[in-house]
Amino acid sequence: MNKNGAIIIIEDDQDDQLLLEQVFNELDYSNERVYFPDGAAALDYLNGQIPLPFLILSDINLPKLDGLELRRKLKNNADLNLKCIPYLYLTTALNHQLVVDAYSTSAQGFFVKPSTYSEIRDTMKRIMEYWQKCAAPNNFEQ
Repeated sequence: MNKNGAIIIIEDDQDDQLLLEQVFNELDYSNERVYFPDGAAALDYLNGQIPLPFLILSDINLPKLDGLELRRKLKNNADLNLKCIPYLYLTTALNHQLVVDAYSTSAQGFFVKPSTYSEIRDTMKRIMEYWQKCAAPNNFEQ
């Protein structure tokens, strides 16, 4: 896990992208944010020669390649899987089966998009604080 790496955000709604960018700017996190409108574009990017991202925030309902299938493809890619990139779902979709399906992909979290700006800000702050404190095999200091 590269705590200074980019935050990959896979979200097809431009209004949600703008809102998330505003939240990250207000919270003053220095991590670059890289946005993708669909899972296929994100997969191409992640399969390229890029610096190790900090984490991935993915919607579930996406064009071309949905968030669940994207996670499965990343999990089956041995090189990417060993990089310990946290994969979190951030979606408006919510039902029991969807949560079961999401966790069956070995995701590290499932968050329902909050309805207010302050709730979104609080959720992103908690996510960032948690993962900044989390140890991973590829950033463990002895």
